[in-house]
Amino acid sequence: MAKTQLGARVDADIAELARKRAADLGLSIGDYLARLVQDDASGLRARAVDAAARFLAEHQDVFDEAEDAERSSPGARAA
Repeated sequence: MAKTQLGARVDADIAELARKRAADLGLSIGDYLARLVQDDASGLRARAVDAAARFLAEHQDVFDEAEDAERSSPGARAA
């Protein structure tokens, strides 16, 4: 597939975050950005966010119990 160069201006902290995340994934910045756009356009990101929200809603009581246990037992860690 032919490649096209794009230009974008972003804050320095966003640029650094993109560089670090791309490196973490073993990707070039261009490949990382292409992956983000493809995921967004395919709806993958939206489905992932929806799935995470459903998980949290379904298990909120477990998180609440863990927080309550942590508050009532200083120094103890909730699982």
